[in-house]
Amino acid sequence: MKKIILAFLITFSINAQIKLPRLISDGMILQRDTKVNIWGWASANENIELDFKGKKYKATTSEDGKWSIQLPSQKAGGPFEMTLKGINTIVLKNILFGDVWLCSGQSNMELSMDRLKDKYKDEIAKSQNSNIRQFLVPDEYYFEKERTDFSSGSWVEANPQNVLQFTGVGYFFANEIYEKYKVPIGLINSALGGSPAESWINEEGVKKFPEYDQEYLKFKDGKLEKQIDENDRKVSSEWYKLVNQTDLGLKNKWKNETDVSNWKTMNIPSYWADGELGNTNGSVWFKKEFTLENIKENQAKVILGRIVDADSVFVNGQFVGTTSYQYPPRIYSFNSSLLKEGKNEITIRVINNSGRGGFVADKPYELILGDQTIDLKGSWKYTLGSKMQALPGQTFVRWKPVGLYNAMIAPLKNYPLKGVLWYQGEANTRKPAEYFPLMETLISNWRTLFDQEKLPFLLVQLPNFMEPKPIPVESYWAALREQQSKVLEIPNTGMAVAIDLGEWNDIHPLNKSDVGKRLALQARKLVYGEKKLVASGPVFKSMEKKEEQLVLSFTDLGSGLMSKGGNTLNGFAIAGPDGKFVWAKATIEGDKVIVWNNDIHNPVKLRYAWADNPFNANLYNKENLPASPFEADLK
Repeated sequence: MKKIILAFLITFSINAQIKLPRLISDGMILQRDTKVNIWGWASANENIELDFKGKKYKATTSEDGKWSIQLPSQKAGGPFEMTLKGINTIVLKNILFGDVWLCSGQSNMELSMDRLKDKYKDEIAKSQNSNIRQFLVPDEYYFEKERTDFSSGSWVEANPQNVLQFTGVGYFFANEIYEKYKVPIGLINSALGGSPAESWINEEGVKKFPEYDQEYLKFKDGKLEKQIDENDRKVSSEWYKLVNQTDLGLKNKWKNETDVSNWKTMNIPSYWADGELGNTNGSVWFKKEFTLENIKENQAKVILGRIVDADSVFVNGQFVGTTSYQYPPRIYSFNSSLLKEGKNEITIRVINNSGRGGFVADKPYELILGDQTIDLKGSWKYTLGSKMQALPGQTFVRWKPVGLYNAMIAPLKNYPLKGVLWYQGEANTRKPAEYFPLMETLISNWRTLFDQEKLPFLLVQLPNFMEPKPIPVESYWAALREQQSKVLEIPNTGMAVAIDLGEWNDIHPLNKSDVGKRLALQARKLVYGEKKLVASGPVFKSMEKKEEQLVLSFTDLGSGLMSKGGNTLNGFAIAGPDGKFVWAKATIEGDKVIVWNNDIHNPVKLRYAWADNPFNANLYNKENLPASPFEADLK
């Protein structure tokens, strides 16, 4: 009986304490120039007092222990302190008022400065700024209901260490806005790699899409989720266990110096599916010798581009790094004591679980030691370690409809925002026609959640990706870009065009600086009121036919149209009534573009930059901003 009473008293004591959501914490940035909410939980009917800037605000908790206090609008500034009193007292320190931007979407928004540290060394070194801060939302999903708080998270200031965890796009955006207006910028980083738009929509919104609604209902009670996760973990664990058990390279310690006279030869970078191994899954071992002189530096670095799928790397038999999946760049630093003057050896064990394994082309493959750079491209010795059946595909439960909204967006409900930055779409390219209605629903959902009817929403259009095609072809990526352009029909939206900022061989292009800057241009014009600012490249307006030519008009001309990189204007294709597109010639005449093909006498359809990778599309305005892709039919 005493134990029961003690447990009750402990529980009551805990419940009686003021508890704040993770967002309401030291270092937070609150939205300026609007009323803001401070909220939390305590015991029922408890009196809560908030002391801020010499004024006291009071609330009484409801029967379910919830309370909320609304502060009047504040100008940008700080730092401030805030004291909350109930049964306990909480003092919140280092609070700023400024502009809060929600950064969401999939991996290209999630991609951290840590992945970009070699490209942006100087920017990271100069990143000390207590007026730019990030709150990193944990990567979680939940189907049962909307959560009211996050499991973890805190506000951190930008500095060379902390900034490595910032969203790259978000950081460069924040830096641009801060330099322009000197207002504190808070980033809420709520993004998850691979996530489709429907995973960020609420339960009510997804009912507009019967297929996704039915899928959501399968997962709502959590039982199927648990079953699938357990099965996927079991299958994956057994597959990798068998690889390791049967790998001759592990058994015979091929990481060390080994007789490779019977090994085959392969040029790197390439895929082994294109050679004698064919489309083999399992483990493959690679070795290459190189020579060094005058080893004086303490640190060395090996750069191995991208490898499909997982790799472990050894230098002279010593482990220097590993990556478990195909997308991150392989950059492994190690102490130069592992090296020796004269002959050295690098060994790579690659595990490919499905598809084509190997080394991605047009990436750096080199070893760097001080001012010495050893090119690792070219001939390598290789042999099969373990041959496996392909690993069955996983069911990525975390991407199912509604789950990310419930766990990663709903807890933000009471936190006013300046706007949203959205970089997503790759995961929806297989059904591009759905994208506009999904985004229309998502934007409406979020504006309702935040009680901000005109909440600005700025998106990034899909960048160029995959190998260029020599002739005009249909493209899911182009069709989705068209849907993204359609989002601009929704009031208070803007779009940063990125078809010149991608990489053909990498779905995660490293140039996040220009993406952030282009989003900042959109924000400066749409949100901060610089109405005369040229924030966009040319946007298609209308098309008319004059004899056998098509005459195109545009908005957002800026200082005028130009063909970037030369006099020839590329990227246009036209079709006659048969709908068969061919490349077309094009020229700029004043503020118009004239397009034609001498073999098409009755052109009625036109496309610009209509490809997965519109690599040569070069219509810009003189502010060096690219035209957005489009298609048009004569009415």
